Amino acid sequence: MDIRLIRPEECEELARITVSAYRDLHFGQPLGPYEEQLRDVEGRRRDSEVYVALDEGVLLGGVTFVPDRERRMSEFHDPDGCGIRMLAVDPALQGRGAGRALVERCLRRGAELGRARVILHSAPAMTLAQAMYLRMGFVRAPGLDEYVEEGRDGDPPLHLKAFTKEI
Repeated sequence: MDIRLIRPEECEELARITVSAYRDLHFGQPLGPYEEQLRDVEGRRRDSEVYVALDEGVLLGGVTFVPDRERRMSEFHDPDGCGIRMLAVDPALQGRGAGRALVERCLRRGAELGRARVILHSAPAMTLAQAMYLRMGFVRAPGLDEYVEEGRDGDPPLHLKAFTKEI
């Protein structure tokens, strides 16, 4: 498996995979305005670092690595932290280790930059990813949890669980 920075011509395919993976967690339902953020791989690539996993030339998935709190993509305020956003593997190609390999690349990148820890947020439906994070040594950080208004009247805010890992 090859993990590398995304190429501009791969942004559209990763956008398709990301939306598909996130919709898969919500029984195929559209994700409202958040879908546009998921589709904006080019914007994430310009702001942060987007890595992709490929197997024999097939794009399996990708992740956004946020190098510091000054980036538009940052969901954290820690001056020593870096972040992981929008990890997604094509639902039809999951189980090959791509998600883990992408997270490991982000951990190495954070260490290369001298960051102290990686911070990520995970939605309630992402139970498989959360189990993987815990197996990889991440710990829950409830004090860093986020609550996001999704824009539908009467709906409670989405509770994003925070996880951290010292590097």
